Amino acid sequence: MLAACSKPASSLVPEAGAPPPVRLDFRPPVDRAMTERVRSTRTVEQGGARQSEEVEMTTVTRFTPAENGWQLAQAVTQARMTRGGTPVETVVDDVLTRFPLRVRLAADGAFVKVLNADEGAKALRQVVPAGQQAGALESFFSADSVESRARREWEAKYGGLFQRNLTVGQHTWAVEGFSAGDSQVFYVLERTVTGTELTDQGDALVLGLKCLDAVPEDAPAELREVLEEAGSPGLTPGVTCEGEQVVARGYFVPMRRTLTVHAKVGDATWTLATQTKLEMLEEPRR
Repeated sequence: MLAACSKPASSLVPEAGAPPPVRLDFRPPVDRAMTERVRSTRTVEQGGARQSEEVEMTTVTRFTPAENGWQLAQAVTQARMTRGGTPVETVVDDVLTRFPLRVRLAADGAFVKVLNADEGAKALRQVVPAGQQAGALESFFSADSVESRARREWEAKYGGLFQRNLTVGQHTWAVEGFSAGDSQVFYVLERTVTGTELTDQGDALVLGLKCLDAVPEDAPAELREVLEEAGSPGLTPGVTCEGEQVVARGYFVPMRRTLTVHAKVGDATWTLATQTKLEMLEEPRR
């Protein structure tokens, strides 16, 4: 469902005739349920065989003021998995619906910490029968994994975007990764400001997404700093991706995000496609 420090605002002077800078302030809609639909498809092709796995979830998120910042509470209200189009019974879906995530954010939107990271393991023990080995699921729902996953997701979507002036063509970066069998794929996600568009939630910032599989020799200091803060993982050669992210600016409302990543690991080709779309934002209470 989230390296977490605020970056100083850039001093940007737009060229003559260029669009004015766009500012994305972190002003979430207070105590209004935000319902999103998430779909993630993982496909691996190897030796002429092709396997695919799809996960669909519905999440409901609320932001409330807390300790000079914010608390994000996110519940999974529906989850299901299919393999090759066939529904798969898995305890993961049950655990996710029992484990609402609570995250502390700073006033400027910077990720601080997960407040209930240990509850993932507790929810798993409620679902897995006594004496049955949970194996990899215990690691997946461990407090450290929950914290790391939430932080990484938030940074990949919003790190370096808030409280600063952004011009068309400007880049920001985040380090991302995913498991590919027994290997781990890492890449730098580069977000490029492409402009704005009008949505049913008002004016929105539009970002183009692509991957870097290496850091250029003339890379700016901000990119090198992002990589260092992420632990300087070895980037996977040949990773490519394409996508788009749209975030409303009046109130901070994620409208939609698509990202498709392609990676070659050994003799296998992996594709991870993720789509997130706002389904509904609750009306303000009167």
